[in-house]
Amino acid sequence: MCASTLASAFILLNSVDESFPDGIGNTSGQLGHNLMDHHFRCGASAKVDGYEDKYYYGRRPNGIYIPRFRNLFGDKRDYVRGFGYQGGASREGWAKEVAELNIGGEFKDALCEPGQWSMGMGAFGEMLPYYENRVFIDKSKQDKWGQPVLAIDCELKENEKKMRVDMVNDAAEMLEVAGFKKINTYDNGSFPGMAIHEMGTARMGRDPKTSVLNRWNQMHDVPNVFVTDGSCMTSAACQNPSLTYMALTARAADFAVNELKKGNL
Repeated sequence: MCASTLASAFILLNSVDESFPDGIGNTSGQLGHNLMDHHFRCGASAKVDGYEDKYYYGRRPNGIYIPRFRNLFGDKRDYVRGFGYQGGASREGWAKEVAELNIGGEFKDALCEPGQWSMGMGAFGEMLPYYENRVFIDKSKQDKWGQPVLAIDCELKENEKKMRVDMVNDAAEMLEVAGFKKINTYDNGSFPGMAIHEMGTARMGRDPKTSVLNRWNQMHDVPNVFVTDGSCMTSAACQNPSLTYMALTARAADFAVNELKKGNL
């Protein structure tokens, strides 16, 4: 069982012999390819009027989440897949007290002062699994232990760039319709690796000619090897993938135990 997508890729690609000169279990040629991450750091914010003299008490609810909606009501766009939003409302300026590292009664009083509130919506978009987005072993460079390093060649493409325009504009439209004022949009740029949701490089599939793993996260070519992290993902969706990894790991472990008991592993 491997712990992270890039670590898995490094281990598998660096495990070579006469049977697998391009990495263990890589007869499909897909190992290391189809690297994905989410793209983000864009959206909109707005002022929330009417609460300048008020403050909340007790247990505060969590932020908001708006699932992907592009597939609803015949919505047509000039790109495929879509995005979701994370966000919430808060009083502006409270973080300055955290930066001061204050303590005591005055610190608590300062955090409870009323003030201007704002609402923010940040988008997370799906990245497509492009074969040319990949990781590979760079034998021309070595780390301090003399091991060849893992090289990454990955970029957002036109589909993601078109999506980001709507990730900004749709957020602004929602805030405007909701009645908020002084709406500001932003796109601070994003590149693979920033969201830390790396996926792909050992894709799952039915056909050993086009995939590395079967439906149980088991290598087609090497049955006693299971890879249960984000490497197996064939698409990124737009939500946080951690729970999916946990579910796949539990399922793969159960399958592996049963196969061991049967003597198949």
